[in-house]
Amino acid sequence: MCFKNLPIEFDEGGVATLRGGIPDPYSVKISKPDVGMTNDEQREQIERLVASNGHIRESNMDPVTRVAGAIAINIAANLEDGTYLDARSQATLFRGYEVILMGRDPRDAIFISSRACGVCGGVHSHCSAYAIEMAMGLEVPPMGTVVRNLGETAEMGYDNPLHLYLLAGPDYSEIVVKATNPEIWEKAKTWSCPGVDHHGFKTMADLMSALNPLTGALYREGLDFTRLAREMFVLLHGKFPHPQAIVPGGVSSTISMRVLNEYQAKLGRIFDYAQRLVAVWDDIPEFFYECDERYKQCGARPASMIDLGFWDDPYAYDSTYKNANEWGSKRWSTPGAVIDGELVTTRLTDLNIGVEEFVEHSYYEQWAGDRYTTDELGNPLSPYHAWNKQTLPKPSGKSWKEKYTWACAPRWDRKVVEAGAYARLFNTAMAQQMPENDFIEATGHSLKMRVPKGFTKAAEVEWKIPETWNAFERNRGRAYHYLFSQLVAMANLLEAYKLMRSGETKVAALNHKELEKAIPKDERRGVGFWGAGRGFLSHHLVMDNGKLTNYQINTPSTINASPRDPWGNAGPYEEAVQNTPILERFSDPSKFTSIDMLRAVRSFDPCMPCTTHTATGKGTVVGQVNTCACGAD
Repeated sequence: MCFKNLPIEFDEGGVATLRGGIPDPYSVKISKPDVGMTNDEQREQIERLVASNGHIRESNMDPVTRVAGAIAINIAANLEDGTYLDARSQATLFRGYEVILMGRDPRDAIFISSRACGVCGGVHSHCSAYAIEMAMGLEVPPMGTVVRNLGETAEMGYDNPLHLYLLAGPDYSEIVVKATNPEIWEKAKTWSCPGVDHHGFKTMADLMSALNPLTGALYREGLDFTRLAREMFVLLHGKFPHPQAIVPGGVSSTISMRVLNEYQAKLGRIFDYAQRLVAVWDDIPEFFYECDERYKQCGARPASMIDLGFWDDPYAYDSTYKNANEWGSKRWSTPGAVIDGELVTTRLTDLNIGVEEFVEHSYYEQWAGDRYTTDELGNPLSPYHAWNKQTLPKPSGKSWKEKYTWACAPRWDRKVVEAGAYARLFNTAMAQQMPENDFIEATGHSLKMRVPKGFTKAAEVEWKIPETWNAFERNRGRAYHYLFSQLVAMANLLEAYKLMRSGETKVAALNHKELEKAIPKDERRGVGFWGAGRGFLSHHLVMDNGKLTNYQINTPSTINASPRDPWGNAGPYEEAVQNTPILERFSDPSKFTSIDMLRAVRSFDPCMPCTTHTATGKGTVVGQVNTCACGAD
């Protein structure tokens, strides 16, 4: 029984049904999680504290772009005891891609939905293709799936270093640490790095200097390797970030031995770099933990996360919802939901029926939600499920007790879960369902990765499930995910060579003329179960008479930047900030930079490098963070 809050139970065969005897089983007043104070009670308490205590101030960082172009973070901070009492995540811009897609040819969705993000457009194109081919009943040839896998491992090879060195990295750089915690900088000068043999930095001070934006060696090397990964993607899909060669039923690329050899030459350069990257992000957490144990609470929240899996088995994936649990279990990255550190399911259908979106505190009208009561297998669907959702924007004034953001509040089993590339490591390590391969081994509590020989000798590294879940472990997990994804690339490249030698070079189910004729005229549903650099990504669609009648995108940033839900539970950004101690040193409140809060928020991996300046004149924090719109409705 994977659900604790939703009124769903399973028989011995794993078939889901609604629990009997409940008049309105999906009512938010009946099926609800354990909660403390309601949202109204939380706000009333904060308002009383701010009014009666001069050292408690409410501040607003606006904009911090994360979702739909911009996010603002409103905080209430006790500067005397170093705690954040409240946090509100606000997506301040509506872009409306779901509305734009209504009434269009389903093939358009691949190209339009990729524009939801200017950085990770490839994952949206792929996810859209998965949703369309499920609705149309198209089965991708093995080479088509392998090429998609190679494209998406390349996209991860771009996305992860981009975050770690151009976004998160500067927060741990000499420039920032000197300014916010000079005592830590002094310790860094004498702290010997355990990973010196891999990354080459003798002291943490040397490493921090290499993280300085624009001038630091690691910062500049990160730029070089993001370019290399984009070149790998372009070899397969024509352009990036908005590829032109991804189609329903496969890809339209011409794949030759020359293309594969060029890809291999570039991939071969990555493994030495990946070992350096892992060593850097192993050393940074250990140094900060040694400086102050309270850093383990920076960005801390329960290890509750969700992911749909990534990179398909070319001989198992058949695009059908009926067989989704089977082909999902054979993905290189296992689907799953982890709740409080426990893996509760790996079935794609469980993940699908358990996700709901709520808009009590979002600028949308509630939809009827009565179109579909079950999926095609008979599993019950909530009125708040994506196949029932309609995007009905309704802008209004900002109110912390009512509506304050353009982001929805996705929940799984009505629990707050986060999304991230690291969720793939948790699920895959715990489930131990990986395809047989020479590079990665899941142990139940870790992932062992065997790195091929490059300029340095072959090596084995191991990512272990951390005891504490926080901002530092998110960054460490993302570093290991980078290596994980590139080893998946190597395994798929070898499979591509095998298919090429056997003459199985077909990359798409249909040519463009056949695809035109194959568009169905009856009503169909589809879902793309996929992922992005930040984790979980789904596209749900409904089509009828050859046109899209509903399209819903659920991105990792939508999940992570979500507001309070109907029961008053904070979204992942909000919760992580509220659990973060204020550890920076300042004698004057006007010099408070909120670096600890920024480390917490940034650890969730925004899409583009950020340049942030904050000031607290008269209690107002003003910041600017340039990222992408990877959470737009």
